[in-house]
Amino acid sequence: MTTIRRNAFLLASGLVFQSGMIQLAVALGTVTIVAVTGVSSILGLGPAVFLVAGALAVGPAGRLSDKVGRMPVIRGGFALGVFGPLVTAAGCAATSGALVFLGLGLCGAAQSIVLLSRTAAAEMFPPERRARGMSIVLFGVVSGAIWGPLVFGPMFGGRRLSAHDLVVPWIAAGAFTAAGFLVSLGVRPDPKDISTAYASPETENGQVAPLREILRRPGVATAIVGAVGSFSIMASVMNLAGYVAVGHHHAQSSIFTIISLHIVGMYGLVLVIGDVVERIGRRTATVAGLLAMAASNAGLAVFASIAGMSVCLFGLGLGWCLAYVAANTELVNLAAPSERGRLVGLSDLVSGLTAAILALGGGIVYTGAGGSVPLSVVAAGLALLVAAWVAGNGPALLPSAAADA
Repeated sequence: MTTIRRNAFLLASGLVFQSGMIQLAVALGTVTIVAVTGVSSILGLGPAVFLVAGALAVGPAGRLSDKVGRMPVIRGGFALGVFGPLVTAAGCAATSGALVFLGLGLCGAAQSIVLLSRTAAAEMFPPERRARGMSIVLFGVVSGAIWGPLVFGPMFGGRRLSAHDLVVPWIAAGAFTAAGFLVSLGVRPDPKDISTAYASPETENGQVAPLREILRRPGVATAIVGAVGSFSIMASVMNLAGYVAVGHHHAQSSIFTIISLHIVGMYGLVLVIGDVVERIGRRTATVAGLLAMAASNAGLAVFASIAGMSVCLFGLGLGWCLAYVAANTELVNLAAPSERGRLVGLSDLVSGLTAAILALGGGIVYTGAGGSVPLSVVAAGLALLVAAWVAGNGPALLPSAAADA
């Protein structure tokens, strides 16, 4: 157990540094695109590139991790996370939209691959404690909430927003990810090797089931819908929040307050969320989280101040955490060690592509249909639809102890 805890601590520490890069990408992705290209109508394209690249990268990465282990793949994600911000910074310096889009794509790929750490963490723990194991590692991301106000916020204090103003922050983002890569080198043995100790003959008999067969297992479709719905709705709104705040005439540096509180909502209570999921059941937790997301999205139609947006984004993050941890824990439990990378990778692929579509659509709604109110109403309605589907379809996602009995 000492080895497991040490690995979990190191995985969490890697996400501590990764979250610094991601907070800047989320807060400034849309603003960077507009600053470099001068075209406000494509504000949703930056988040879409980030999310699509992540979606396309995570599927192959998940399959590869089933063959070579989790950590070589996760370390590769960190390497991309160093290179991506540097390319984006070069695009800002050269006022090159092509370089900025390439850099954002590399950042998105890095994020999705590094977040496979949550699967690596969960599978190191016994089945009845996997939600707790996942929550321990995801808790590392909450520290990223301090990076924005302490590091990035001052970089924008009193500055006129231009492409060249964004060069230094993007370089700093790459330095954060480099630190995460160094931390990841200490994770050993590989989490996949540890997970084989919990495999039963029924779940790991040397045969790898075809993906279509895995998808037909009871509970898998319900878990994927919950994971895809919660992530895509949250990510699309989160990636547009910075531009929405600017549209409400808030200072650029204030965006980091909103995003920081959103990250606190996503991960600040994740240790408690893991225990809640195990107590109330994964399906109940998924539905409850989606309902909280719907309420928070609706609130963005009413509250335009920094304080109001911060509260709504906090609630959005908290609801996502509850739904996402529940759904992903179920996916880990429903697959053998040699299948998890593919299943979670597929879920992340669909999540990222869906989020990209929603981000593009959200940008169109925001610029062409009246601003934040219609955007918030649409996002709230989608969360309600997903919650209704999960509540009414598929077998119940049981608490861990019951599901694995």
